[in-house]
Amino acid sequence: MAERSDLLSDLDDLDFTRLLLADMHDDLHGKVSRFRQLEDLMSAIGSRRSMLPGGEVAYTAWVEARSSFVHGNFLATVLLAQALAEQMLAAMLTLGIDAEPIPPKIDFRKTLKRCRARDMISQRDADDLERLMEMRNPLSHHRLINDPSNLSRRVIDERISGEERLRRDATFAISMAVRLLALPMIRLGD
Repeated sequence: MAERSDLLSDLDDLDFTRLLLADMHDDLHGKVSRFRQLEDLMSAIGSRRSMLPGGEVAYTAWVEARSSFVHGNFLATVLLAQALAEQMLAAMLTLGIDAEPIPPKIDFRKTLKRCRARDMISQRDADDLERLMEMRNPLSHHRLINDPSNLSRRVIDERISGEERLRRDATFAISMAVRLLALPMIRLGD
């Protein structure tokens, strides 16, 4: 009797390949549409490149947020866009001639306040970043159903599906990430 090397599944490599191809095919139109939407957002900021402050975490958050958005992983898109914003903005405070020391662990609201005081972001950006944070918090931290920020409560109140609510939130989140990449202080070239 031959032993299976995979103790957790009865599927062989061909079965997994079939499942992977079916998964890739599902929502292909939506994936292409979201990819085009992302490309339109990116082309709107021009051909200049951006320096991405925040190191590997910020870079990985950006790469994974894009991929998550295209593949319809909307909750992940919101979480990753928020991570990108926190990493990037805190790192921006430590850059340049007027760099300032920041605490080892800085609260996002304090980061926003400091960025506004240095005119690194607009009031609209700060307001929208607060909105992004308010979207992310109930996804990361449990909220009871009667809490207005609870996803299920929002779905019931707005009379839309959970997927649609998350799609809208993810669209806002990825748009906010692109806006951060367009900030003048991190743009490179002409």
